[in-house]
Amino acid sequence: MTATATTTATTTGPTAPVPAPAPTRSGTVPAWVWALPPVAVLALAFLYPLALVVQQSVTPDDGGTLSLDPYADVFASEVFRDALTTTVWLAVGSTVGCLVLGFVLALVIAFVPFPGGKAVARFVDVFLSFPSFLITLALLFIYGSVGMANGLWTDVTGAADGPFHFLTTPWGVLLAEITYFTPFVMRPLLAAFSQLDTGQLEVASSLGAGPLRVIRQVILPEALPALAAGGSLVLVMCLNEFGIVLFTGAKDVTTLPMLVYSKAILESDYPAACVVAVVNIAISVGLYSLYRVVSRRAGA
Repeated sequence: MTATATTTATTTGPTAPVPAPAPTRSGTVPAWVWALPPVAVLALAFLYPLALVVQQSVTPDDGGTLSLDPYADVFASEVFRDALTTTVWLAVGSTVGCLVLGFVLALVIAFVPFPGGKAVARFVDVFLSFPSFLITLALLFIYGSVGMANGLWTDVTGAADGPFHFLTTPWGVLLAEITYFTPFVMRPLLAAFSQLDTGQLEVASSLGAGPLRVIRQVILPEALPALAAGGSLVLVMCLNEFGIVLFTGAKDVTTLPMLVYSKAILESDYPAACVVAVVNIAISVGLYSLYRVVSRRAGA
């Protein structure tokens, strides 16, 4: 009798409440509506001016129909070919210099203990916020025609002029770009080195590997993704650098951004300026796409 009552109570006892269905929101705003404001701002601030540049690049000065003659004229110009060559070799040279110098400096900061090492690492982050012309002005104060180095030389030797006049040459532009862009390589390297297992370094050292072998076989393979990401970014930025070339006063150094400025502002040749700008944009977008791919693989 007791078992039957228990069974009956169990089967007829209270059941768990069934949750009520969530109320439907018939007035929900579609997701694409929220995307309209940023897309509109992007189109107005970037895509529309870019479209105007492309349109102007295929519009002759006489206002005729759309034509590729401006491209043919610019591509046939020796000034454009020289500017393209100068831009590429300066960008590649600066990138190589930044990779070598940035790797060495990052190694010292990350693995060589010295007083103020953490402060130097933080200063690298601050350095990234400096404008490029500020670094160029600093180099002018040191190596300019009336800079500290030439002044010291004339004071010591009594000469009328100092020997340092390279800042107004391509080598001066190269030095300024390497000085300014090296921290952009150091930042991802320092981040990569901070995640490196120091146990690998200790094991390699205990097995008799020297410092150079440890760097080559242990550290460098771990640093390659960061080097590739930093190098790609520096290459893109050097291709578009304008302030450094302008502030060094290197009149014989004409890059693509400087050629755009010359054609548009000095010569009022807007179709030619837009053609050069489109070429510069195409190269930059291609390299930026490469940079994004490398950054994703590096986890940056």
